Amino acid sequence: MLTPVISLLTDFGLSDHYVGVMKGVMLEILPEAVFADITHLVSPQDVREGAYALMNSVPFFPDHTVHLVVVDPGVGSRRRAVAVETPRGKFIAPDNGVLSYVLGQGVPFRAVELSNPAYHLEEISTTFHGRDIFSPAAAHLAAGVSLEELGPAVEDLVWLPLPGLEIHPDRIVGEVIGVDHFGNLGTSINALHWSAREDLVLDPVWGEKHEPVEFSASNVEVEIGDLKLKGIARTFSAVEPGEALALVGSEHALDLSINQGNLAKVLDASPGDRVTLYL
Repeated sequence: MLTPVISLLTDFGLSDHYVGVMKGVMLEILPEAVFADITHLVSPQDVREGAYALMNSVPFFPDHTVHLVVVDPGVGSRRRAVAVETPRGKFIAPDNGVLSYVLGQGVPFRAVELSNPAYHLEEISTTFHGRDIFSPAAAHLAAGVSLEELGPAVEDLVWLPLPGLEIHPDRIVGEVIGVDHFGNLGTSINALHWSAREDLVLDPVWGEKHEPVEFSASNVEVEIGDLKLKGIARTFSAVEPGEALALVGSEHALDLSINQGNLAKVLDASPGDRVTLYL
């Protein structure tokens, strides 16, 4: 039997008791559960930030992981609670679009509503579904309960707008989709891989289906706002401390950064900002 793994991603912060209580609920149901905290510092109610963090984390977990996601500004409203099963893991989350980036890359999935009271706590609050609905469902799912037992099928999940990406003969137009703790800007221009000739190959994840695009990393120009950057680097140290650069980040996306600085703060940048790569 595989060890049951449950990841947690929330906007609950680290100073309150909420995350610990959810783990307690799950341990009561599944004492052998192993927990992995992705982050609890998603900006409060920022569903898109949660979707970005989840997208970048899931590929590094075992396929049998149950991912418990609670970024839930609509708690207590008529928004649904859902469970989703994919070949790369199972998910428990509010139906508010927080799973969009994980599911929006063409992965097959099945979804159900968490409506079976047998897999809830006996008393349901209107303000803490993470404890009363999501956590019990995650533990039961990790223990082997089938998706269908949790509730009826859902065919119309709520979706965030997916990241934009346009490919033209002379340029690639994307957008910022995430900002990390260091102020690095992750973009929708991914997935990028280095070729044997030190060129880059873009195998597009977002936008309309397109064949891979190969280009010289040293001969391109990257533009965001008034900032123009020449070439795409491999490491932060390709430029002096305090200088801005474009590089291929750890998630194989085009990232924009300042070596030992905070580019998001300097540019006042945020998700949705246009990024253009001139070939």
